[in-house]
Amino acid sequence: MTSPSSVPRLVVAAPSSGSGKTTVATGLMAAFAARGLAVSPHKVGPDYIDPGYHSLAAGRVGRNLDAYLCGPELVPALFLHGARGCDVAVVEGVMGMFDGAAGEGELASTAQVAKLLRAPVVLVVDASSQSRSVAALVHGFASWDPQVRIGGVILNKVASDRHEELLREALDAAGTPVLGVLRRTPQVDTPSRHLGLVPVAERRADAVEAVAAMAAQVARGCDLEALLALARGAGALSGTAWDPAGALSPAPPPLSVMSSGGSAAESRRRPVVALAGGPAFTFSYAEHAELLTAAGAEAVVFDPLRDGRLPDGTGGLVIGGGFPEVYAAELSANEPLRKAVAALAESGAPVAAECAGLLYLCRELDGLPMCGVLDARARMSERLTLGYRDAVAVSDSVLAPAGTRMRGHEFHRTVVEPGAGPVPAWGVRGPERRVEGFVQQGVHASYLHTHWAAEPGVARRFVERCRTS
Repeated sequence: MTSPSSVPRLVVAAPSSGSGKTTVATGLMAAFAARGLAVSPHKVGPDYIDPGYHSLAAGRVGRNLDAYLCGPELVPALFLHGARGCDVAVVEGVMGMFDGAAGEGELASTAQVAKLLRAPVVLVVDASSQSRSVAALVHGFASWDPQVRIGGVILNKVASDRHEELLREALDAAGTPVLGVLRRTPQVDTPSRHLGLVPVAERRADAVEAVAAMAAQVARGCDLEALLALARGAGALSGTAWDPAGALSPAPPPLSVMSSGGSAAESRRRPVVALAGGPAFTFSYAEHAELLTAAGAEAVVFDPLRDGRLPDGTGGLVIGGGFPEVYAAELSANEPLRKAVAALAESGAPVAAECAGLLYLCRELDGLPMCGVLDARARMSERLTLGYRDAVAVSDSVLAPAGTRMRGHEFHRTVVEPGAGPVPAWGVRGPERRVEGFVQQGVHASYLHTHWAAEPGVARRFVERCRTS
């Protein structure tokens, strides 16, 4: 076991999406774990599906490193927090290595995160339609930014021994080590649908088999010792690990007992915050639950598909992202829980809903009754809405006071009509200025996914509202 600041680490990148990053990164995590190493899994960017496969491979929660949502300065600290107690860390990149937030230069790119982590990069190249040209491609990526250290290449989708020989000859001449060669293997494919891979929670047994196949392919085709040696060459990181309790310090003055109408003991109680989970609500950053706990709440996960009521003593509700559109019939059929959610919202208790949670709170989704908390209807759409957003809170809410600026991310193929309530949640800045989302009583519902580590006061404010509602 090593200290977090010196934990061996690799960033798995690629020239473009679809090159095989997820297969290599997930397989590498599982192969290292099979050797008895404690593996810390990470994903660059806001993606919430890949970390589920990473968690399955490593046996440890997958964490996102997003320089846009959290700011570049927080990336090393969040990495150190996740890597605490681990022997090696594997970071899967996003899109092409130099692709980041649109119009923001290198911000939120794999290359930027690799530099922030002082980590060597393994470039995964889809070699299916090239031979000698691979050397020019790799040379271009290796020389584009001298601060990014490409330590080697893993060649994916190699057709034959002769194809491999040609590729190796080209890269040997270019001086780039080949750390692995993967042949075309259909069994490691994972099914996709309208927003990418099908999450682990929806296909657990098949996902276990897929991850095992990825591990076997990587172990068979890659030089694990060379990859570990490369990881051990990562530079030490300065600074300290992010800590949820530390992020919430210093705490604000205690709430007035008179304002809550109860005793001092009651004002300090640990309120129960219910967190939606299960196959329909698969996305929540791990740091959110950690912040809620550090702020004094008891975070309890429940499954809206199977549980007929909210956890005992629920004083607040957080419904993150997922795929309620896939489970609309089942969610609608669970009428007791829908009524319980509506009653909680009606009581004024704090409810934070993002994207999937927004759909669940609407009157209906694709014509099927939902919770009816919001006077809005949701439906599937052919249009993909995707991208980072710079937002400002339009009004005071259970999450933030008016004027609070936060960065978020949208990723959906649904439409909510109307897109904003009488009191919107956010004003979205940029070329397409608009308001979106809903604030009513204790409810904050929006399409924007936000990362609370960037604004820890969100969790503290939410928990304090739980105490006083």
